[in-house]
Amino acid sequence: MNEQLQPLKKPNKTGKTRTGTQDDIVYAHIFDAILEQRLAPGTKLSEEALGEIFGVSRTIIRRALSRLAHEGVVLLRPNRGAVVASPSVEEARQIFFARRLVEKAITELAVQHASDAQLAELRQMVIDERDCFARGDRGAGIRLSGEFHLKLAEAAKNAPLVSFQRSLVSQTSLIIAQYEGASRSHCSYDEHNELIDAIAARDADKAVHLMMHHMDHIDSKLNLEEDSASNDLHAVFSHLTLMKKKARTPR
Repeated sequence: MNEQLQPLKKPNKTGKTRTGTQDDIVYAHIFDAILEQRLAPGTKLSEEALGEIFGVSRTIIRRALSRLAHEGVVLLRPNRGAVVASPSVEEARQIFFARRLVEKAITELAVQHASDAQLAELRQMVIDERDCFARGDRGAGIRLSGEFHLKLAEAAKNAPLVSFQRSLVSQTSLIIAQYEGASRSHCSYDEHNELIDAIAARDADKAVHLMMHHMDHIDSKLNLEEDSASNDLHAVFSHLTLMKKKARTPR
């Protein structure tokens, strides 16, 4: 791997370690920035700026952006470059409708298939999510909340649903960043714990009811007025620049 990218293999500011190909790593960092609502909808994703930030070629950046575009969170505009998707009100409604259907199917299948080990992993994710909010790391808490739903999809043991959910969770994060109201309280970890209990009890009706209530709670916090993320690429990925500088500092 390109030596310029080596710092990206170290834990990022949320403690996650990035490994894989160059475009895997770039993709993962941008995906996390969207999940954590650090990238504002409509942000221009300059290939030149991202190449400088990550220390890779434009070809690598284009591959990562293409993957994100396939998931619906980036728009590739001919001759104008890429931007973070900015869902309209109608698109937001459609995405939430689709996510409700997918969440219901995932929950029903998770009741049937989730292993004890997977349930334990989900419980640990809830603990980590709660700890992030407790110490004021809202971005990491939001990301873990989204990743909880991705992990639940894996427990459902249906590969197409995992793929659909990955796109829907990231698009939902964009919608929340674009339309969330003034109240920024988060109690998703309590709702997540109740959901895990119902799945562990193999109570499909209760689990689905709790999931739909959880989706109602997310939906109820949305309005059409506030943006809460940033459109400054260097600010969003400043922790990577700091890691690069540390890596170059003689010890």
